[in-house]
Amino acid sequence: MNNGIKIGVPLLIVVALAAIAWIGTDAFHLDMLFGVIIPYIALALFIVGFVIRIIKWARSAVPFRIPTTCGQEKSMPWVKQAKLDNPSSSAGVVGRMLLEVLCFRSLFRNSKAKKDGDKLSFGSAKWLWLFALAFHWSMLIIVFRHLRLFFEPVPAIVTGVEVVDSAFQIGLPIIYITDVLFVGAVTFLFLRRVVLPQVRYISLQNDFFPLFLLLGIGISGVVMRYFFRIDIVAVKELTMSLVAFQPVIPENVGPILYVHLFLVSVLLIYFPWSKLMHAPGIFLSPTRNMANNNRAVRHVNPWNYPVKVHSYEEYEEEYGEKMKRVGLPLDSETNAG
Repeated sequence: MNNGIKIGVPLLIVVALAAIAWIGTDAFHLDMLFGVIIPYIALALFIVGFVIRIIKWARSAVPFRIPTTCGQEKSMPWVKQAKLDNPSSSAGVVGRMLLEVLCFRSLFRNSKAKKDGDKLSFGSAKWLWLFALAFHWSMLIIVFRHLRLFFEPVPAIVTGVEVVDSAFQIGLPIIYITDVLFVGAVTFLFLRRVVLPQVRYISLQNDFFPLFLLLGIGISGVVMRYFFRIDIVAVKELTMSLVAFQPVIPENVGPILYVHLFLVSVLLIYFPWSKLMHAPGIFLSPTRNMANNNRAVRHVNPWNYPVKVHSYEEYEEEYGEKMKRVGLPLDSETNAG
């Protein structure tokens, strides 16, 4: 597929979604639709889709122990075991999972291959790890900061995170570090898929669409905070009414709020059925959540059902005469001799 189509179509879809929300609220005054009905539908579809995917993964048969092993297995007492790369206990599995979820350990250890003349060499590839970590952590903190819109009074921990996030503030309005990191990290992930030929070749439209959608959410949030300066009290009135299931459409909120909210709603609907669902999926991955203790414990496939077998002794008893005539040795004669 042409690169222009792969990139252009998802971009146009996101721009069209933003335009629909802007025109729908500014020209047709569909504030109730974009501010209440669609967010409720999106949240319900997100929960249903999320549960369906988790149940589907949980019901998948895992008959064998297939943990990823990248280090020394537990063996003799004098041989040092790689307890995180090849865990043999539940504690080791928990440690590896925590490092994977919180620090992206496997991505940190990623390397890139390049050809130097006739030789293939491997080098460090830490930029992807750094920006992926910045993207996920900044998004988590941004979502956590938004909890101030759903609680009254605002929990102290949320206020504390906001203070830390704005530690480099000089003037007004407050500039959050995570806002800059989020937009920068998503931009890097997009440019990586465009600039690197190998990554561009394997990238599809459904790889670019979530990047543009996330970038649209981030940019609309930044624009809403630093340029349009909407009434935050009115926004909190809307969110609190949604939480209480007594929706109220306040005045003095511009179309940019509904653009931001609509793009978030689209992300919620899209999330359970997309590659973005890898976040919870890692906890159900048998390559990560199992201990490699095959030497110490015998694992029997629980899905094995009893079958009628035909042993070699029975086979020899049934076909022994024919085997003799063609000169094949028989175990029964060997044992008797």
